[in-house]
Amino acid sequence: MDYTERFYRQDHRQVDLVHFQLAVAETDLDIGVRKERFSAELVEWVKETIRACRRPLEDYIQRDPGFLSAITPYTVLPDAPLMVQTMAEAGRLAGVGPMAAVAGAVSEWVGKLIAKRSRDVIVENGGDIFIRTSRIRKVGIFAGDSPLTNRLAIEVRPDETPLGICTSSGKVGPSLSFGKADAVVVLSPSVALADAVATACGNFVQSMDDLERALEFASEIIGVKGVLIIKDDRLAVWGKVKLLPM
Repeated sequence: MDYTERFYRQDHRQVDLVHFQLAVAETDLDIGVRKERFSAELVEWVKETIRACRRPLEDYIQRDPGFLSAITPYTVLPDAPLMVQTMAEAGRLAGVGPMAAVAGAVSEWVGKLIAKRSRDVIVENGGDIFIRTSRIRKVGIFAGDSPLTNRLAIEVRPDETPLGICTSSGKVGPSLSFGKADAVVVLSPSVALADAVATACGNFVQSMDDLERALEFASEIIGVKGVLIIKDDRLAVWGKVKLLPM
């Protein structure tokens, strides 16, 4: 797979980190690490880490193809790999199919391994972010054509990380969404859960009248720390979300 620049990536990139991009099959990551930890050897190691992360998932889908196509909670085989089980559990909690959690699950798996080599690390996968940081950071919010796009950022404090920050949109990107939100952003220590809940919340939002219902739904899921929804010029927020101007 050739790497294609994703224009929203500027919203989470940090000037004190070295950011690089790697694409393996459908996985397309933007990765930030501390400058003193960056090297050509690290890049090659991360590429192999991505392959090792994908391999059990790909093998499992060959055995259980229903896992790939399910859009509702799915029961996996008893001997399913850990990543498959994690995705299935996230989908069960959010009421969606397990593949709704795949980008977040990969970000978290790769991010936690990189974190053993770099105290600060950001892994972004299609708008789904794993972050661990030793300093306060700002992660910008891209919301398509909304007038609020690129005007707000979420503050992330070191004691809140590792943290997942996942975004779903009914208007931007290739991911499946049945809603019309410009952006649904979910915060959780589990990146897979944040990814699945962002998809589920996004499915709720057809009009402005759905914002409160979507927030209430997410707030009742154990493990979700905060939710932000943007629809046109409206903003709805619940939980531990500190917003700052970009």
